[in-house]
Amino acid sequence: MNIYQKRPLFRRRDESSVYRMFLWVVLILAGIWLIRSVQVGDVKPLFLPTATPTRFAQSYANEGDALFTAGKLEDSKDENGNVISPGAITAFREAAEVDPNNAKVWADLARIQTYSTQLLVRQADILARLDEAIVSAEKAVAVNPDDSYAHAVYSFTVNWKASYLTDNRERQALLTKSEQEAVRALQLDNTSALALAFYAEVLVDQQKWTQAQQYIDQALQLDSTLMDVHRVHAYVLESLGEYALAIEAYDRAIEITPNLTFLYLRAGAGYRRLAFESPNEDIQRQLYETSLEYFAQTARINEQLGVDDPVPYLSIARTYSQMGEFFIAIRNVQKTLEFQPDNAVFYGELGVLYHKNRNYETGILALKCAVRGCTEEESCDGRGGCGANDTPAVVEGLPLSGSTVYYYDIYASELAALSTPKNNKCPEALDIAQIIESSDYDEDPNIAADIVVVRNICAGVNAAGSGVNATATPGTDAMNVTPTVVP
Repeated sequence: MNIYQKRPLFRRRDESSVYRMFLWVVLILAGIWLIRSVQVGDVKPLFLPTATPTRFAQSYANEGDALFTAGKLEDSKDENGNVISPGAITAFREAAEVDPNNAKVWADLARIQTYSTQLLVRQADILARLDEAIVSAEKAVAVNPDDSYAHAVYSFTVNWKASYLTDNRERQALLTKSEQEAVRALQLDNTSALALAFYAEVLVDQQKWTQAQQYIDQALQLDSTLMDVHRVHAYVLESLGEYALAIEAYDRAIEITPNLTFLYLRAGAGYRRLAFESPNEDIQRQLYETSLEYFAQTARINEQLGVDDPVPYLSIARTYSQMGEFFIAIRNVQKTLEFQPDNAVFYGELGVLYHKNRNYETGILALKCAVRGCTEEESCDGRGGCGANDTPAVVEGLPLSGSTVYYYDIYASELAALSTPKNNKCPEALDIAQIIESSDYDEDPNIAADIVVVRNICAGVNAAGSGVNATATPGTDAMNVTPTVVP
């Protein structure tokens, strides 16, 4: 009987499949490749946020142009210093970062940085901004040495830096450099209205007024649609004493760029100059009021743009000061300190106004902040008390210069005049007098006469305190200091 082995009806014997092994090997290798690709970045993980497209440099430049035309040069910031919305300078910096080999972007940045100095007050801030502008202009020229526009803007930035220097040799060196760049710009493109205008500005600063008039006339004929051309035209007319015509030129520049506040400030200063020189009281009053309207318009534009700029209020204060309305002038300078409570220049201006208003005691406090610096508590005393919108601040004193010497002069004079044997302020007065005498500013005959009065008064005070017969006594002579009027 034949017995056959049973077949595996319900299970199969374990068998290895070549195809199955191959499939597993492929899957393992694919997994290793995928992990490796994710690590090196060739393959992106799922569910990542959508990538933001990179902006082109021209997009930033267009934004910068629009912001400049709108008058928004600086960033708007909140009370903590955080940027709320960027200004034209920031937009062009972004453009330069995206496309660092674009000469026009660097030149545009330098031009706007230079104009932005008109919104600054502290000379240190102005010089620092101009140095930034010069660096930007140098990059523009380095990127494209044959770009006429780059050389023209370089001339412009260097020329403005020269106007703030007191050292004559250094100033002349910068003016020479500025002239060379303007000439180079015209060699590259003699039909550039901007290059002609900036060259005319240099010629004015070199006191070559006839040539300046010729070049600006050419610029106007080539392109009368540029704000820069009309601004320089106004500057040339101012140098020739044609203030009424200069105002008309500023008005044309304002028509082109109606939100650039520094144009209103220059036009307003022109009306103030005409008022200062007018012999007719009625006409003088009208001119002063027109001047104030320009400054008020500047303040309104700044408010609309969210720009915290104290300059319009300082200009309003100077106008009211020339009108003899010192109380209103003081209130406007106090307004500037709400914006910049640590700005020593404003304390100096406030001290001068207190002096004119015969408030000598408070004048000394304000001038001390300007000349010597002061603590937070003293800063409030110097501005006549801190109100709800005031912030106490440490103030750093200003060094002696052509723009600050009158603060020193009045400060010393008031200290001497208010000195008595029991309340002797003469040591400080004589120390300030010594600082002035050690400089070149005592060559001014008015300042030299004030210093003589200070020494005579203090000699009398010190003699009275020691019991010696004094030939000089404190009085009002030192109060007769008359600060230079800013037209």
